[in-house]
Amino acid sequence: MLSDWGYEPHNGPATWSDKFPDAAGSRQSPININPSVAVVDPTLNDNSLKWDYDSVECTTLLNTGHGWKVQVNSESPNLDGGPLSNKYQLIQFHCHWGKTSETGSEHTVAEEKFPAEIHLVHWNSEKYENFEEAASQEDGLAVLGIFLQVGDEHPELKKLSDLMPSLKYKDNKLSLPGSFDPATLIPANKAYWTYPGSLTTPPCYESVTWIVFKNSVQVSEDQLEAFRKLQSYCEGQEAPEGELNGCIVENYRPPLPLGDRELRTST
Repeated sequence: MLSDWGYEPHNGPATWSDKFPDAAGSRQSPININPSVAVVDPTLNDNSLKWDYDSVECTTLLNTGHGWKVQVNSESPNLDGGPLSNKYQLIQFHCHWGKTSETGSEHTVAEEKFPAEIHLVHWNSEKYENFEEAASQEDGLAVLGIFLQVGDEHPELKKLSDLMPSLKYKDNKLSLPGSFDPATLIPANKAYWTYPGSLTTPPCYESVTWIVFKNSVQVSEDQLEAFRKLQSYCEGQEAPEGELNGCIVENYRPPLPLGDRELRTST
């Protein structure tokens, strides 16, 4: 079952390949980004990475039992250029975080961990009929990775963090009141690293072109605390036994080897 995984020792990342064979592949994500091995690729700037979320409608905020996720309605492609040969369409975004602000990001940079990491998930709508078809194809997905750093409150993310108390239990979901602009999650400095990788959660399909921004965006400690209060079990159920006591924290996969993949940078 796709739901039969988590971040505890008995069902965590070290066990995923038992049920999801792709998790043992050679193109897995996340990775530790070593800037000293990144190859500067001028072609990434020849056709610069572009996004346009003006027509995007963020519809639903959901507690998946593994974290929060925002579902997106998008009528047309809104991401292209850079390392992408096709046009991609935003379908959802979600977040990974830690028990404290010492850890939480999935990617690391020169072994440095960030408190959290947001992923904007896009599918190749130029080549495939839908997300489900694209999700397992080598060029099916493109994910923007953004590191969160503790600092000032993020005004747009506040629209989500303020709703977390109503999202406490798994499968709780809310219609998002008003609009939310995903573009506000992207740092002002657009420099990035890119490499071929995978989904960081089961089934871990090796279908993702990763675009990880070098600069972080700020969130407050209170906003991260709101995320940490989410629970991984349904309302009315007993809290599961285990070191996390049913709290959604440490919901990140540790870095995996880059192997013979090329890490490229736009600058």
